[in-house]
Amino acid sequence: MARALRLAERGAYTARPNPMVGCVIARDGEVVGEGWHQRKGGPHAEVFALQAAGDRARGATAYVSLEPCAHHGSTPPCAEALVAAGVARVVAAMRDPFPSVDGAGFELLKGAGIAVEHGLMEAQARELNRGFLARVERGRPWLRVKLAMSLDGRTAMASGDSKWISGEASRHDVQRWRARSGVLLTGAGTVLADDPQLTVRLEDGSDFLPPLRVVLDPGLATVARGRVREGDAPTLYIHAPDARLPRGLEIDRVAVPVQGTRFDLDAVLRLLAARGINEVQLEAGATLAGAFLDAGLVDELLLYVAPVLLGPRARPLFDGLHIDAMAQRLKMRRIDSTVVGEDLRLLLRPEES
Repeated sequence: MARALRLAERGAYTARPNPMVGCVIARDGEVVGEGWHQRKGGPHAEVFALQAAGDRARGATAYVSLEPCAHHGSTPPCAEALVAAGVARVVAAMRDPFPSVDGAGFELLKGAGIAVEHGLMEAQARELNRGFLARVERGRPWLRVKLAMSLDGRTAMASGDSKWISGEASRHDVQRWRARSGVLLTGAGTVLADDPQLTVRLEDGSDFLPPLRVVLDPGLATVARGRVREGDAPTLYIHAPDARLPRGLEIDRVAVPVQGTRFDLDAVLRLLAARGINEVQLEAGATLAGAFLDAGLVDELLLYVAPVLLGPRARPLFDGLHIDAMAQRLKMRRIDSTVVGEDLRLLLRPEES
C-alpha cells in the first residue's frame, strides 16, 4: 500500500480534478503489476496495473489507494475490470466519498466473490488527496496560503516592495506547490503592486496542467493591465455584482456577493469547487490573506522564513485578525519544516482544522 500511495503521488500535477490513485497487484509475495492515474479521461490506476500484470492478475491481491470506481464516467468501471481479471482480493486504503462511488465499488467486488478490505494506511491516503476530499466532503477546495516573511514577521516594505524576501531556492521550490494547485488566487491589490504572472515554471520539465489564475477584483480595476492575463494559463476574474466591464474587453468573469466591503469568501471557494477545483493556493498580501484566515477558511500555511530583518515599518504577515488577548491567539500545528537554500520552509495548519 505504501508503494501504491507513492505511485499515486506521481499524478499530483496532472490528475486533477480526479483524485490521485495508485495500484499495486501482488501474487505469491511478488509485485506483478502496478500503475497510477495520470490524467482525467485516461485509464485509471487499476487498468494500468492489470495491463502490466496480464494473466498473473488471476488469483492475486490488488492494493489500491482509493476504492475502485463502479460507474461509467470518462472510462469504464475499474471494479468491473478487477472482476474480469480474476483478482481474488482487493485491499483499499479508503472508501471513495464521491457520490457516484461511495461504497458501490466495494459492493460490486463483493458481489463477484472478491474479498474486500479497506482502512490500511487510510490517514496517509486522506492526506494525499486532501484537496479532492475537501471538495467532495465539504463543498469547498483545500486552501493553502503561500507567504514569504522575514524573521520579524514582515512580508513587504511599507512601500509594498517585496522582491525578494526569500531566496532563489525558495522561489524554485514554490513552483512545485503551484503545479499541484488547481487555482492560483490573488487580489487586485497584488496585481497592481507586484504585477505577478502566476504561472508554473518547473526546472525539471515535469508535465503539469496549468492552474487557473483567479483574481479577486471587486470593481474590475485590473482587467486592462497586468501579466496575469498573459501566457497559456487561463484567467478568471471574480467581481462584485455591480461591477462594469470596460467596453471592448472580453474576459472570463463571474460575480460573487459582497458583504460590506469584502467578498463573501466562502462563496468564492464554493464557486471554485463547483468548477472542479481541489486545491487553491493563495498568493496575495496581508489584507486578503488575513481575511481568509479571519473567516476560518485557511487549511494550511506554506511559509518561507528568510534570515533577514525588515523592521517595524514593514508590512505584517496578516492584517485584520482583531486579536486583542492571548486567549484569542490562533494556534498553528507544524506539519513539516524543511531548510530550502538559506530559508526555512514551514507547513502549518490551524489547530481547528
